[in-house]
Amino acid sequence: MKLNVNISIPFNQSITSLSKHKLLISQQTKIPEEEINGIYLIKKSVDARQKEILVHYTYEVFVNEPLVFRKYIFNYENVSKKDSILIIGAGPAGLFAALRLIELGMRPIVIERGKNVENRKLDISLITRKRLIDENSNFCFGEGGAGTYSDGKLYTRSTKKGDINRILAILHEHGASENILVDSHPHIGTDKLPSIIASIRNTIINYGGQIHYNKRVSDLIINDKIVTGVITNCGNVYDGKAVILATGHSARDVYEMLSQKNILIEPKPFAVGVRIEHPQNLIDSIQYHCDIKNEFLPASSYHLACQSGNKGVYSFCMCPGGTIVNASTSQNELVLNGMSNSLRNLPFANSGIVVSVEMSDLTKYAEFGVFAGVKFQEAIEKLAFKAGGGDYTAPAQRMVDFVENRISSNLNNSSYFLGIKSNLLHEILPSFIVKRMQEAFVIFGKKMKGFYTNQATLLGVETRTSSPIRIPRNLENLQHIQISNLYPSGEGSGYAGGIVSSAIDGERCAEAIIKKFR
Repeated sequence: MKLNVNISIPFNQSITSLSKHKLLISQQTKIPEEEINGIYLIKKSVDARQKEILVHYTYEVFVNEPLVFRKYIFNYENVSKKDSILIIGAGPAGLFAALRLIELGMRPIVIERGKNVENRKLDISLITRKRLIDENSNFCFGEGGAGTYSDGKLYTRSTKKGDINRILAILHEHGASENILVDSHPHIGTDKLPSIIASIRNTIINYGGQIHYNKRVSDLIINDKIVTGVITNCGNVYDGKAVILATGHSARDVYEMLSQKNILIEPKPFAVGVRIEHPQNLIDSIQYHCDIKNEFLPASSYHLACQSGNKGVYSFCMCPGGTIVNASTSQNELVLNGMSNSLRNLPFANSGIVVSVEMSDLTKYAEFGVFAGVKFQEAIEKLAFKAGGGDYTAPAQRMVDFVENRISSNLNNSSYFLGIKSNLLHEILPSFIVKRMQEAFVIFGKKMKGFYTNQATLLGVETRTSSPIRIPRNLENLQHIQISNLYPSGEGSGYAGGIVSSAIDGERCAEAIIKKFR
């Protein structure tokens, strides 16, 4: 007999011995210890909702039958002689689509506008050292996608779209800590993820796939509404049985290319706001209900959401013990994001606080049609760049000052390496966003006593929460609704929101291709 058992232990009494857990399980289930042949940890989480902090464990318990460990087997085969599938973009959707194609016997050819993960790191360092943006190699573009150098969070709510545990197992197989297999909010860290991406790349190449860097796809080859290949900005031509479009939420040129070819794209909701930064010890004291955090407790996180008027306001991409980074993809714009290393041990906690944006909010940009959301984002990003002084310094304001509409006479220290400058953020953000954030901060302060404080700094702007455009596809076969053999995938196409959900969607597109051609 197998059964799942939940046990909870006070954090200060936490134990690591499986035999002691086995004893607790026996006491809780009334099953004699000698009948329990093994226990398998499925999930672990820290619960700080009450004054007594608990650790929750979920075990699969084997009673009077042998212990069987859950293990995924990945049967990769050499596909160098197989039919080719083109994948545009080497983010999680593209890379996991490539791995799945190899498993199922087709050859992936990945075409990436940016550089490999090692050389990409050098371009990212130029942003912080010399304030230079490479428009094809930055925090958003390059091997691994936007998540590689902005935290590596693996939590997702996409439980019905695919096997989350399979994605985590692949990451573990390529070097991620086994903790991601059981943690309730798994996280790899920006310091660890690049080597894992490089390992995935090696698997793709070793089994006959290809990855081509510094090649930005500028056109699709389409005959009789069937895509047969792509052309890059360098003039390279690649042919394939199908094309997976996995370019990420910031590849605005791809949307322009599709529109120019009269390939249908459509607007979708997104969100815009600021990056907020608190001292991590303040967030810890709020969440752990104590003045001094236990050194063995992880840096605490939070998730906040409320309705203000008819708009959702919520925290996004919360980074405990992390830093704020410049995620701009073009000159003369300012975009912020957050990241954490694996230990999450830096002195600040940051998160996006964003307001949902619908097409009805964009009447000022109606002349741009489907690109109204893109133009809205661009306008805010350019205003933020100018307000900071035109050198990627971020405009900033203390939280209470923002709510009370006054400029901050001085600012808190910040993790943002390029510096901050006092500004009135309501001169950058539209009034409907400002008003709702002001209301939300007061509400959040009631939900988390101490959150609403001038110890917190707002930095502008957080605009790339998701794409404002969707590339529509058939729900059954995942092909574009007009163009056969074109498979929009991942976050940039409007079907995912993070590393794991993008990876799941990439796998789904690979499986749909196999179903069609086999």
